[in-house]
Amino acid sequence: MVFKKLLGALGVGGPSVDTVLHHPHVRPGENLVGEVRITGGKQDVNVEHVALGFVTRTETEHGGRDGHAGVEFHRAVVAGHFALREGENKTIPFELPVPWETPITSVYGQHLAGMTLGVRTELAIAKVANKGDLDPVIVEPLPAQEKVLEAFSQLGFHFKSADLEHGHLRGVRQELPFFQEIEFFPPPQFSGRINEVELTFVAGPHGLDVVLEADKRGGFFAPSQDAFGRFHVTHEEALTTDWAGQIHGWLEQAAERRGGMGHHMGGYDQHQGYGHHPHGYHEEHHRRGSGVGGMVAGAALGAGAGFLGGMVAGEIMEEVFEGDEEEF
Repeated sequence: MVFKKLLGALGVGGPSVDTVLHHPHVRPGENLVGEVRITGGKQDVNVEHVALGFVTRTETEHGGRDGHAGVEFHRAVVAGHFALREGENKTIPFELPVPWETPITSVYGQHLAGMTLGVRTELAIAKVANKGDLDPVIVEPLPAQEKVLEAFSQLGFHFKSADLEHGHLRGVRQELPFFQEIEFFPPPQFSGRINEVELTFVAGPHGLDVVLEADKRGGFFAPSQDAFGRFHVTHEEALTTDWAGQIHGWLEQAAERRGGMGHHMGGYDQHQGYGHHPHGYHEEHHRRGSGVGGMVAGAALGAGAGFLGGMVAGEIMEEVFEGDEEEF
């Protein structure tokens, strides 16, 4: 997208920038490949640097009120100082690493409603950093994450929504300042016992943490309770794990039992806790399948949201992030 804000920052006739992504579909741990195309304006300028940053939106809480804030969670300088002549065309190729913990925004071609993520280009001239529009990036799940999502589909879960929570999960090695929660309505057999289930992935180069949270319905005199579970596997183990069996067994225990427990299960550690929150915030507070895609699409349509509300074009993304730039 071409910088429109540069005209105001550098005067009419200043340089313009267009960032082109060769393929906007990526997975965590891969590289986002593209090029930054710069066209000189009506005068020579000295460019101090060109940088790219991944930007998303997280849930926030200030003064008891919930809100949203834009967050730049990964940044790289793709070009240092250079002179840009009047009318000169310059192309800067780049390969931007995608952090392993980057949130998923699409599953089997279906956008996850609530997710907004893009890459923003910054051109610095005369000590003024001019930020351009957002270029949407589509982040698809790792094969290990797909196996877990397929199990949710097999068990009859229905996608509700997804968001990003600012903070860190207790007991999980986490690099980014937020984590993704993918929310599901439970299968019919758990109706009346479980309100919803939230799924969080924390991926790394060597393995994957799968964190589950079940919101348990309370009795007539008892408040609802949360139950938590954590599975840690290597990427290879995740591909051969019976996730449907493990998740169903954990959910049965979460629905029926109170108290806490932890034990070995299926060749890897399963840590479960009940009645406490695992998030332990340190904050101010290309395969295609029909099952998961249908689960996601059906839930969005059933909830009346539709994917047009979740699939955000570049112009709409600018409006979503408008007012958050000071956060960066």
